Amino acid sequence: MDRGAQELPGTRLPDWLRLLPWLALLLLVVVQLTTPATVQLGFAFAVVPPLTSLVYGMLGTALVSGTLFGLLLMPAIRADDVTQGDLLAFSLIGAVSVLLAWLRARRDAQLVSVRTVAEAAQLAVLPPLPERVGPVRCGALYRAAERGTLVGGDLYDVQDGPYGVRAVVADVQGHGLAAVATVAALLGTFREAVLDEPELGGVAARLDRRLVVDAAGREGAEADVFATAVLVEFAPPRAGGEATVRVLSCGHPAPLLVTGEGAREVAVEPGSPLGLGLAEYRPPPVTTVALRPADVLLAHTDGVTEARDAEGAFYPLASRVPRHAGPPVELVREVWRDLSAYAGVIADDVALLALSAPDGSGAAAVAP
Repeated sequence: MDRGAQELPGTRLPDWLRLLPWLALLLLVVVQLTTPATVQLGFAFAVVPPLTSLVYGMLGTALVSGTLFGLLLMPAIRADDVTQGDLLAFSLIGAVSVLLAWLRARRDAQLVSVRTVAEAAQLAVLPPLPERVGPVRCGALYRAAERGTLVGGDLYDVQDGPYGVRAVVADVQGHGLAAVATVAALLGTFREAVLDEPELGGVAARLDRRLVVDAAGREGAEADVFATAVLVEFAPPRAGGEATVRVLSCGHPAPLLVTGEGAREVAVEPGSPLGLGLAEYRPPPVTTVALRPADVLLAHTDGVTEARDAEGAFYPLASRVPRHAGPPVELVREVWRDLSAYAGVIADDVALLALSAPDGSGAAAVAP
């Protein structure tokens, strides 16, 4: 599975920025030596230690500050207006800069620790997806809209159970860390329902009930929780090496069937989104699709199709999917590369899940 992990800002600086204090110090020395004595630049040297504290730790800042103080003691470099009192002020500025560097290093260490814990928690919610689940090959890609997060408001999962291999792709209201609790609840419910529910409609009903129960325990705007989802089930293979795939959509964009002739949307009859709190939830009808060994089923969230180019046009996924699908992992990566080139900045969560049954088998075991 491919994730959009982003490095924590401030934990890794480019090399040119780390050279900036030394370059500034060198520039000031050259200017001081080449300008007339009437030009006084002693005040400019005071800028170097605080600048260094932004890019170096205690030792680096102390080294630059010490080098600066030593240069100012040299008669050829020391300006005429720099007095003994000014030298004392420079030493105090250097000491304070070292302290600031120590405080910044502590803050960065705390941020790295928080980021590490957050990554572990998010990976526990949405662990990496293997390239094969039972007889089904998988390819998945996730990009969270919120910078520095691995999980947002989209989710996907593929599980092998007693009724075959089942998959879900869903889009929870909102994105970012605020939606992670709902994502975790839906994933846990889906993994249980895969083992217990003999029909996809029953899985959808369990997910709907989970959202309704969660919303009942919340107040204010947080109580308005709903999600769209598409459920997929690989049924026993047909004669001739074709796998039968059942698809159920709860207000979610229809998946694409990618073949050697191109890509087309699966003609599903969408039902209502999950979690609306209807008096009696009725799952939508299931659509059956024949999947040949070379075909790929590509499910996605609306972060893909609602991405816009510079002129405001939506991304036409079906017409831009590669005709020769290849392995599911390669397909989702090609779609992401094309989407990134098309839209530039993508403001919503993006989830892609590609599934295929290359050996013509869809379910490892099917209950009678």
